[in-house]
Amino acid sequence: MIGRLADAVTRGVGDVTARVTDVFDPTVRLGVTGLSRAGKTVFITSLVANLMDRGRMAAFSPSARIETAFLQPQPDDTIPRFDFERHLASLTSREPRWPDGTRAVSELRLSLKIQPRGLLGGMRGARVVHLDIVDYPGEWLLDLGLIGKSYDDWSDRALHRLRDWGATGYLTEMENADPAAKLAEPTAQALARAYTDALREAREAGAYDLTPGRFLLPGDLEGSPALTFAPLPPGDSPRGSLRREMERRFEAYKAKVVQPFFRDHFSRLDRQVVLLDVLGAIRRGPRAVEEMRAAIADILQAFKPGRLNWLLGLLGARRVDRVLFAATKADHLHHSQHARLTDILDGMVSDARRRADFAGARTEVLALAALRATVEETREHKGETLPVVRGRLLETGREAALYPGELPPDASHILTPALEGAEDWLGADYDIMDFAPAPLTLRPNEGPPFIRLDRAAEFLLADRL
Repeated sequence: MIGRLADAVTRGVGDVTARVTDVFDPTVRLGVTGLSRAGKTVFITSLVANLMDRGRMAAFSPSARIETAFLQPQPDDTIPRFDFERHLASLTSREPRWPDGTRAVSELRLSLKIQPRGLLGGMRGARVVHLDIVDYPGEWLLDLGLIGKSYDDWSDRALHRLRDWGATGYLTEMENADPAAKLAEPTAQALARAYTDALREAREAGAYDLTPGRFLLPGDLEGSPALTFAPLPPGDSPRGSLRREMERRFEAYKAKVVQPFFRDHFSRLDRQVVLLDVLGAIRRGPRAVEEMRAAIADILQAFKPGRLNWLLGLLGARRVDRVLFAATKADHLHHSQHARLTDILDGMVSDARRRADFAGARTEVLALAALRATVEETREHKGETLPVVRGRLLETGREAALYPGELPPDASHILTPALEGAEDWLGADYDIMDFAPAPLTLRPNEGPPFIRLDRAAEFLLADRL
């Protein structure tokens, strides 16, 4: 207890020091998260590139007042740096490719030199605002829900979900183990590997709410004892047994992995972006859409949105006061359907938005593409004019023009079947393909092309610049 109090005091002093420093060089900490394949790495790379070269940022009102934007060493020496240069090179090379996805926490500091507004702006001179972008897997946020669960509660739910999604390979492995037998490390490792494989299988089938999240994205903990446990049926087991050790490691995971992540990273954010591959969920079917909706609800329980009074702000406390929910890959649809995609996302996050709004935070929903990979066309088909998107298919590399089908004008036509557990979309077919990035020719002062990334930046940053 004394150690925890001392640690809290030490962190408090550091937070106050950081906040006093913010008076002279204000800092905005922007968290970027999302479930797997949502496009977090591309979002951060394109956002930073377009803040440095703002030729395309028409809807970002501070653009004209930014004299320069430049990268600096990040303030947290123990966090890996987001590899902006390598990711940008992947997207803009002669043969562009999508960069590797987020697998651990990383950070990047972008400093912006800004001319103040108003009559006295010229007298004061330019000021510097630091934008610290923290990239972390959304799967890790799902683990925050484990803090209040016992090992038996978690095991019961985990085993039920594996059966529900047909990922039964682990169940066979589990039946061959004796939970009451003395712990044998090879047995524990085999169970942990089998459980991880089952989580991957369930994710491919459309599941999103899968814990522990670090089993899928272990980061620097891969192979450690903290990730060498698995669910087992409830029952009495002696000390030193397999089951008792699994329970002990589960509790250690919560105390030594989940809680420090929340304390050291998540609780220090000012603004938050939640990226979601809504189109990918729709393609997988109603169960996947409902899974994503439920996972979003669980993730957002971790947020503490709302505004702080000036005194708490001065003392170093932080709250997320703006949250952007973004449906990515909007370039996979013709612009005439973007409003429908936004409505579907709005329906999926409506409960979370109401909670955040009630607490005093501002929320927004957008359909965007951080890097535009397609162009729009119209094609004649059987006497009908269809709005299509044309791009290079990720799987084959060939160029194709696709009409993915129309999203319904009423979002409930997607959300209701998902909530009711429908097996399919009742005859509707959404043929949404994955596109590779297109070769780019960028002019001076231009970042990579996008859809509504400038509107996202306006909502998240304009008031602080």
